[in-house]
Amino acid sequence: MTLLLQAAPLLVLLGLLLTGRAGPLGAVLAALAASLVAAFVSLPAGTGLGGFVAAEALRGAFLASQPAAVVLGGLLFHAAVEDRRADAAPRTPEPRAIFTATLLMGVFMESVTGFAVGAVFALAALRGMGLGGPPAAALALLSLCLIPWGGLGPGTALGAALVGLPAQEIAAMTALPNAAWVMLLGPVCWRLCAAAGVPVPPAERLAQAAMLGAMAGILVLGHRVLPFEILGILAAGAPLLYALWRADPPRDAGGWRRAGRAMAPYLLLTAALLAARAVPDPPAFAPYANLPPFPLTHVAVVLAAVSAGLMLLRADALARTRGALARAGRPALVLLLYVLLARVMAGSGATAALAHAFAAALGGAAPYAVPVLGLVAGMVTGSNVGSNAAMMPVQQALGLAAGMPALLAPSVHNFAGAAGAGMSFGVTALVCGLLADGTRPPQVWRLLLPSMAAVLALGWAAVLLLR
Repeated sequence: MTLLLQAAPLLVLLGLLLTGRAGPLGAVLAALAASLVAAFVSLPAGTGLGGFVAAEALRGAFLASQPAAVVLGGLLFHAAVEDRRADAAPRTPEPRAIFTATLLMGVFMESVTGFAVGAVFALAALRGMGLGGPPAAALALLSLCLIPWGGLGPGTALGAALVGLPAQEIAAMTALPNAAWVMLLGPVCWRLCAAAGVPVPPAERLAQAAMLGAMAGILVLGHRVLPFEILGILAAGAPLLYALWRADPPRDAGGWRRAGRAMAPYLLLTAALLAARAVPDPPAFAPYANLPPFPLTHVAVVLAAVSAGLMLLRADALARTRGALARAGRPALVLLLYVLLARVMAGSGATAALAHAFAAALGGAAPYAVPVLGLVAGMVTGSNVGSNAAMMPVQQALGLAAGMPALLAPSVHNFAGAAGAGMSFGVTALVCGLLADGTRPPQVWRLLLPSMAAVLALGWAAVLLLR
């Protein structure tokens, strides 16, 4: 009975979302109500429910403020660089542009900023091509395929610290299944393009597969010689530069100037973010010792500063800013509620209890539960930081008890949890909210089932081959 009550919030959330009886906001409110009962039966004796919920609400608000601020900063940046001229060249939904927007530019932006900003940028580009509905939302989520390295890898670093293992070694092993998944996302992207009415011809598929292969190769080999924090930027950035040159190679001095102007905002943002990360021990708001602080050099602060500077160059800066703020309101609220749900479930012990019960029920097959639990943890928490904070120590314990090498369970969890975060309840709700055309998360997840299946298959393969 206790396990059923602990599972009730997830069952309610899934049931409402998958049946379409409620949208992301209504579903998470119902799940939050059920989570109060789950917390009550999971908390240690003597812990008051009211005090626990109040404390977790404050922690959840602090945690949610960071991704919410990044999303807002991403929308402001896009508004600042968006070309709204009446004579601007029309953008048509052609396969090369879709691939560049999602699996290259989106992945690059996610590697630089983290917090699902890559999906925000990819979705904006897709909408600029006239694409919408579930295919556009699913395509945008493909940009979140390198989350373990997103935002220079804070989730991977946190997970490594929690289990007492080198972050570089966890990232290197995480790269093995993740690189294979990146290559499998090519066919997923082509299928989604076809669903959007934009079939990809064979020659273009070959070129895209080659660029994904280069991304995967850089990801696997780069950990031997470079810090893991920059591998996402390099893996996505090198193919992106080639794709941009391939799409419109500059033919004269004017062409090079136009290319430079188009790339300047993105290069400025990248340089500012890397410079901010190089500042040692920046001032930070850190109300909780066991939660990531909010430093003055945070991605959100840098995004806001760069966006403000770019906005000063726009005559209609006020209108652009108002539009970005209006689009950010509802997604930020939904994100806050999903983070609160994750905090209540993880903080009360309900998440860990469900994981242990699931693994115990599997007996000798328990090692193969690691990818499943990782995927579920990522989908529930919505971030690599949250997934690793809630479940990586549990996964490490399960792996060691099953005789797995010390690095294997944390690395497989890091991969599967990050993949789940990119298709999570909160992030999918965020993308649907930004799309604002009636698209519901279940419609998006149905299109992404091959991607989810690939995550599990690759996680199981890693457990089988690397034990």
